[in-house]
Amino acid sequence: MVKETQVLIIGASISGLASAASLTKRGIEYSIIEKQQQVVPAWRNHYERLHLHTSKKLSGLPYKSFDRSIPLYPSRQQVVDYLTDYQKEFEIHPDLNTEALSVRKHGDDWVTETSNHTYKSKYVIVATGPFGKPKPIHFKGMETFPGKILHSYGYKTGKDFKGQKVLVVGFGNSACEIAMDLFEQGATPSMAVRSAVNVVPRDIFGIPILQLALFMNFLPPKLADKMNAPLIRLLVGDITGLGLRKLPYGPLEQIEKHGSVPLLDIGTIAHIRKGHITVRRDIDHIQHETVHFDDGSHDNFDAIVAGIGYYRDYADIIQVEPTRFDDLKVSLDKQKYFGKDGLYFCGFWISPTGQIREIARDAQKIAQDIDRKIMS
Repeated sequence: MVKETQVLIIGASISGLASAASLTKRGIEYSIIEKQQQVVPAWRNHYERLHLHTSKKLSGLPYKSFDRSIPLYPSRQQVVDYLTDYQKEFEIHPDLNTEALSVRKHGDDWVTETSNHTYKSKYVIVATGPFGKPKPIHFKGMETFPGKILHSYGYKTGKDFKGQKVLVVGFGNSACEIAMDLFEQGATPSMAVRSAVNVVPRDIFGIPILQLALFMNFLPPKLADKMNAPLIRLLVGDITGLGLRKLPYGPLEQIEKHGSVPLLDIGTIAHIRKGHITVRRDIDHIQHETVHFDDGSHDNFDAIVAGIGYYRDYADIIQVEPTRFDDLKVSLDKQKYFGKDGLYFCGFWISPTGQIREIARDAQKIAQDIDRKIMS
């Protein structure tokens, strides 16, 4: 069966909902597909303690703000409720349990093969985001470990590990919040940190740091980092005395160079200083319940949570020249192939001023460009 539509949106999470609402506002017909059985599946499945690390003022989708009664940093459930209301308000009805298998250009149209139907459209918006699938877990000797090893994607609550010694692998925002959750729920957490890191406070004198970043967005990242460094050192302190290594460049340059975000500290550093969370080096190998680290130390653990991130899987299904994907390392305004042949990507660039804010801006720019092309 072939379904014809003006625009096909692939993915019904935050980027997909924002794109759908932006098209609706312009009266543009679309279809939207989602491989899971409900919208915004990632947010529904995240761990219970999760809160937005960006303020609600910078995290609203187009045409709808968070309610005034919601705290500055909404909880996971409050975000899910907001997105559910958003879906209802803009009457977004995705074809669920429908996975895109291939996307290719055929004549003047895009043909998208899915697990259920074939879609033919003039335009395609890929809204699956930069974090497609959890990275596979692989530690030397992990098959001998008698306890539970799980990706952070599968972690729900520290209550499941009460009384246990748990090793969290990684030092990203999710890994650090999971370590805090483990301590708060009665576990004894350690963190295996492989790489050098940047740590910035989530708030400076009560103001969300990403709001301050907006005022420096016009500066080169290296210069902005140099200007911010003294204040960050004052507020965060010396992290090298905690067993952490600092990156040789600042947080904004980190985002520009690697597309990865620094730690927005919501209390992890204080817990480390108090001895609630122990910092270890990278894992060398595992031998039964004993984890050996690359500095020669070792310790026994009951469970391991791998906060090792995700990999981008969009290139697997989209049949275009590989150079198209280089565009996703920069904002829409700087993309060389933005909208070429009617193909768009929403929400892939990691923004120093907040990912959800950037998604909202992307969605509106894409809808505007499609509207312009339809009208021309």
